[in-house]
Amino acid sequence: MAVAAQVHQHSSNVNVNADINPKPTEDPAQVPLRTYDSLPGLPPTSSCPNPTPIPGVPGAGASLPPTTDAHRRRDSTMTTTLQRPVLSSSRRRQSENNTGMLAPFAGRLGGNQSFILDRSNPANAELLRKVPDAAPNLNLKEMFDLGGFREVDMYKAAVVECFGTMILVFGSAYDSLSPGTPPPKPSATSGVFSTTSFLGPLVAACINTILITLLIYCFGAISGAHLNPLITFATFFARLATFPRLVLYVAAQTLGGTLAGLLLRAAAGTRFFKVGGCFLFIADENGARGSVSSQFVIEFMGSLLLLVMAFGVGLDPRQKEIFGPALAPILVGLAAGGSALCFAFSTPGSGGAGLNPARCFGVFVGSRFPGWHWVNWVGPLAASMLHGIVYWIVPPGSSAQNPNYRMARASASVVDEADEKRIADCDTV
Repeated sequence: MAVAAQVHQHSSNVNVNADINPKPTEDPAQVPLRTYDSLPGLPPTSSCPNPTPIPGVPGAGASLPPTTDAHRRRDSTMTTTLQRPVLSSSRRRQSENNTGMLAPFAGRLGGNQSFILDRSNPANAELLRKVPDAAPNLNLKEMFDLGGFREVDMYKAAVVECFGTMILVFGSAYDSLSPGTPPPKPSATSGVFSTTSFLGPLVAACINTILITLLIYCFGAISGAHLNPLITFATFFARLATFPRLVLYVAAQTLGGTLAGLLLRAAAGTRFFKVGGCFLFIADENGARGSVSSQFVIEFMGSLLLLVMAFGVGLDPRQKEIFGPALAPILVGLAAGGSALCFAFSTPGSGGAGLNPARCFGVFVGSRFPGWHWVNWVGPLAASMLHGIVYWIVPPGSSAQNPNYRMARASASVVDEADEKRIADCDTV
């Protein structure tokens, strides 16, 4: 027992001494930060024999302080977390330009111009001669190059547009189908908000937002998921699509809308129906007071609003650094649903903005053609022209002309060159 007590006392003294004199450790927060010309996971400059000095980069080529254990632990954590290989600027640009299995097309809705070719790269010259709209900012010669009519892939994409438009038109029309009678009179207390003139478009806008979003995900990688002559018109006037693609896509979308209209009549069992966005009652006993001129203004402004939002979130190349093609189709769907609801119920007797000429064309094929059906084509066409003029005056890349922007890009390029030289020096060892 005496021996056990001595052993216990000795162990207690050891523990006390260990608590009083702990082993000093390095605090990672006290370690000086690495210079800006180095990257996590790269060996320090001092580990490379005779590193090459780099003009214009302070400290590049000079000996750096030795890397500490705390520094190594921090680098290891960062490398494990990121799990991304360190690429030089030239390799990174090559990786960004690699579109994989996607056919490059500047007018791909929801793609934010992520899947395009670089015009300055000579390796892309042959493909750009065959498909000029594989890169944005077409000139007049490229826009009206008729060689696209000889490309089989263009016809395949048009077939997909026909199929997708048929599905979209039938679904978006069927969820807002109603008898072909004038809408009910607004209430004296709550106005239109207690009638089907508001509740119908509200429900249909929510459904169509989901429908458009998912169809863009489905067909965006194949044809660009326009599914709407309005989007095709706008990409052409914005110099993102060629004339052959415009002709083939609009023809295919119109055919898809026609097929959907015939199916819609078969599903409804009658020709006496109306669909939200595609009807207008000029004068009746229920107080309808719509007019063709007001319907044209509604169609024009609704189309313009949709184009501004769709291009802003789905075709602007600057947005790919913020949310990119993964989220853009959702935002495009929200833009379409919001635009439809915005113009749906304010004018008694008007069904609101159609926003898709192929949709209303299909509805009229299934029911009847009114005398004002040209509004659903001329309004979107005029809105696309105006949007194209603004897009030409202030293109998305206009910020690159800013001197501050060029200076920042030049500084980033110098740092990239510094990292490339350090990698090359270490690889030669």
